Amino acid sequence: MTAAVGFRPDEVDTSAPTRSARLKWVVVVDESLPAGLAANAAICTAAATAAGVAGLLGPDAVDADGSTHPGLPWAGCSVLRASAAQLAAIRAKAAAADDVFVADMPAAAQQTRVYDEYLAAVTATEGEALPYYAVSVVGPRNRVDRIVGRLALL
Repeated sequence: MTAAVGFRPDEVDTSAPTRSARLKWVVVVDESLPAGLAANAAICTAAATAAGVAGLLGPDAVDADGSTHPGLPWAGCSVLRASAAQLAAIRAKAAAADDVFVADMPAAAQQTRVYDEYLAAVTATEGEALPYYAVSVVGPRNRVDRIVGRLALL
């Protein structure tokens, strides 16, 4: 995983369709999760992605009354579904790819209530044995398409 994945300021074009963005963002969620757990997993990986990918969020919007609404992803994000096995394979491919940012949510994140317990559970588990509930991937469009294939929307 390359830590410097993101949009340069001159690439942010909020007037263009999302498909014209150089980078593509997808969040892939374990399709067997109940709706609440799936939403939580997607949101948690999205939060980590927004913090880790420069230029992902557009400018704040101000409504006619002057209230500010924080910036949203200007380049879009597709939320896809996959089996647990597909999710593990996607995470492995994304982590091995150049110029791709990966944020994941191991199952331990929802099976613990204390962050230090989550850290301990992950530390005690071999990487290949970690089950994932969601994986967020940002990278060049063609590379992300090859990693996720033709998964259906969640």
